[in-house]
Amino acid sequence: MKKISSISIAALLLVVFATGIVTAQTRKAGINAAAFLKVGVGARQIGMGSAVTSTNGDVTNMFWNPAGVALHDEKAQVSFTYNSWIGGLTQNAVAASYNMENIGTLGIGVMTFGMSGIPADRDVYPGNAVLQGLQIDQATSDTYDYMDMLAQVTYSTYVMNRLALGASVKFIHEKIDDQAATAIGFDLGSVYNIGLLDWNIGARVSNLGSDMKFYDYPSPIPLTFAMGTSMVPVRIGSSSVMVAVDLVKPQDGQQYYYSGLEYNYNNTIFLRGGWKFNYSYLGLAGDGIDEGTTLRQGVQTSLEKGSLGAGVRVPMAEYMLALDYSYTVFTSFSDVHRLTLRVSMK
Repeated sequence: MKKISSISIAALLLVVFATGIVTAQTRKAGINAAAFLKVGVGARQIGMGSAVTSTNGDVTNMFWNPAGVALHDEKAQVSFTYNSWIGGLTQNAVAASYNMENIGTLGIGVMTFGMSGIPADRDVYPGNAVLQGLQIDQATSDTYDYMDMLAQVTYSTYVMNRLALGASVKFIHEKIDDQAATAIGFDLGSVYNIGLLDWNIGARVSNLGSDMKFYDYPSPIPLTFAMGTSMVPVRIGSSSVMVAVDLVKPQDGQQYYYSGLEYNYNNTIFLRGGWKFNYSYLGLAGDGIDEGTTLRQGVQTSLEKGSLGAGVRVPMAEYMLALDYSYTVFTSFSDVHRLTLRVSMK
């Protein structure tokens, strides 16, 4: 009975994923609200070029594939991420998970994104009552804040020994000055271990949900479908090399191919690199220009180059401490630095 139930759940996920692909292909570009959801969370994840759909055992994965938070041998995890994003924006995220053994792994996560003290250039019409009545901007402060927030609950479980399924319910809030909008979203995902070379395959659909409405104009949140695979083709003692590839189709963009590499030295020191094909920009290796249309030539859609990262693991009696760093290069903006601290309880 359990096996039949697992197969049914997996089949249902595949149907949802297929629906996600069709929806993503039929929506037009440039229509999404809550663009902050596209900014990746986690230094390890970004250091690997965001090719993390099929990775697991990391609480920070709840912001990518909810199936990736399922725990086998650990009791709990908590992670904290800081991201110094472009244009003075900052991203902060915290995630925690708890292994309820036969029930599954339950997680909660919060992410904020924005900046404060932006000088306000307001359209005001002093002395003209008619124009004042038509004025949309009713705030009067000299500065304003821009702040987005995501709060989510994630559940993941191994329905079979090698198959993990997961789901997240997300509350999404955007606020700029005195205007705000909210939406509810859902993520669904799966990770399956083939059993050879630590070979995983995974799939996820992110941000199925309601529209966000500013000034009575609704816009969808950034629906994304992804499939990925990762494996460890080289293992020498306690050291190894993992490679990962993701195929990602966002609702408002073309098909992307994310790739990542992680070198593990003695389960203590980690070196990483990542590249987004059809997205990243680096001279002749990829110019970040889309295919264009019948009405226009291709335009540059990305100023992002590749990513590099490193990490260290410090095992303790009852805990494991992990510190990860990633560095992302941009062509016209300041480069981006991320730090993630993760604590695991055995």
